[in-house]
Amino acid sequence: MATSLRGSNLEKLTEQHFDVLIVGGGINGAVAAASLAGRGVRVALIDRGDFACGVSSSSSNLAWGGIKYLESHEYLLVNKLCKSRNKLMRAYPSTVKEIRFFTTIQRGFRFWSFFVFLGAVLYWIMGRFVTRPPRYITASSIEAAEPVVNTSNTAGGLEYSDCYLYDNDARFVFNFIRKSLNYGCIAANYVESVEAAREGETWVTKARDVISGDAFEIRSTVVINACGPYVDAQNENSGEQTDCHHLFSKGIHLIVDQVTDNKRVLTFFASDGRLFFLIPMGPKTCIGTTDTRVEAPEVTVTDEDRNFVLENVNALLDLDPPLTPADVIAERVGVRPLATLNLEADADWVQLSRKHVIEVNQDTRHLSIFGGKLTDCLNVGDEVADWVAKLGVDVPEPDNTWYGEPGEDLRDEFMLQAKLMDLDALTDPSSSEPLSERFWRRYGESAFGLLERIREDESCVELLIENAEYTRCEIELAARREMIVKLEDFMRRRSKIEQVVRWADIQRAPCLLEACEILFGEDAKPKLCEYLESRG
Repeated sequence: MATSLRGSNLEKLTEQHFDVLIVGGGINGAVAAASLAGRGVRVALIDRGDFACGVSSSSSNLAWGGIKYLESHEYLLVNKLCKSRNKLMRAYPSTVKEIRFFTTIQRGFRFWSFFVFLGAVLYWIMGRFVTRPPRYITASSIEAAEPVVNTSNTAGGLEYSDCYLYDNDARFVFNFIRKSLNYGCIAANYVESVEAAREGETWVTKARDVISGDAFEIRSTVVINACGPYVDAQNENSGEQTDCHHLFSKGIHLIVDQVTDNKRVLTFFASDGRLFFLIPMGPKTCIGTTDTRVEAPEVTVTDEDRNFVLENVNALLDLDPPLTPADVIAERVGVRPLATLNLEADADWVQLSRKHVIEVNQDTRHLSIFGGKLTDCLNVGDEVADWVAKLGVDVPEPDNTWYGEPGEDLRDEFMLQAKLMDLDALTDPSSSEPLSERFWRRYGESAFGLLERIREDESCVELLIENAEYTRCEIELAARREMIVKLEDFMRRRSKIEQVVRWADIQRAPCLLEACEILFGEDAKPKLCEYLESRG
């Protein structure tokens, strides 16, 4: 059951000629697939790992307008990102939510605290007044409003609004994949593009099933390289040369138990002068990030990275006792692929723009997507569709709205049904929100199927892992619809269990095997062993 959707799609990849093949299932590939499939284009998508297994599962979980780019005078980029953020807020009101950023400015900072506040006012104006207005906060007021902040060296502060993802970033990305599947896209994870070449007017991509080792070919008119930090490597495999390339900046986050009950982002400038966040993540806090130039996309969290984050958070907060490595529940690490037209050794990656670039070879009908931010994802999807049309591919429904939550009428119907069956009364006491809200946000119209399942058997709302906020019926849905090949796919990406529950508690969870049985059937024990061994 668990892999039946994937197995079916693997067969379909070889059976037809596609208008477009997308290589890469991160945020750029996911929105490209949803945008094209939603417009009636015949689309296939493959990823050599799981969907959103790279950069797209290692972000700060923010959908923000990029206030920090005001300092580098990238006003056009900030203006565009603010518009994109507002568009996401309207399209995904259950997922992309406004949150207050509580910013503390230390004495001796490069800008006067009130000047930073004026920057926040400009940011609010560029955001079209969609969010709550910013306010200036005196040093004494900071201590009263947020006692956990160390105010011994505080000059002042401010509070402004931006947005965050209520669930994790990987879940947000996968929902675009799921939407593309609903539109007819043929997608499969753990499928590697080994080599690609033009044969007349057709791209022939030699692919390999990473799980079975089977090799096969995928034929398409257009190829889109959406491999994130591996775009350059993928272009080498297909013989494509581009003017644009990537530089890499590593960023990490540490997840710890909640440091404040206030549901807002604590914002500081770290010892290196860059923005530093403490971001709510359910009952936990996500702390970071760093910004370190690296030469390759394969990165890990080093002791230096970990110590930098812990030293800064302990200096900026009054914690008793201070945080230590033993307090870290989980770690997130990835690279920012930064688009540049040169790869000079002395290029200042800090000053490189965070905007995306789509480079098109019209002769070979090939697109490469460089850089980008989650906030700007809808624009990436629209731009890709425009380019595919310019390359001569028929786009049957160019004006179709391909993104967004289901309409209010459908949501109201779901909430009415949930109320009539008293669904929220079945919510586990450890949960951070009612079942109705969670089901609708995560699954949209598919949540109606969960109601039907619960009517059949109320026991399926039980949590299989304590504090995980995933019920048995949700795991059943994931087995059918979410193409879970490895237990890690579910534990870290379709859900955020691995990032909010300590590893020792996961190992001890009495129903972990039951979850595997739901997901993998007869393969449950080998899949569980594979997962446990992968974590050492």
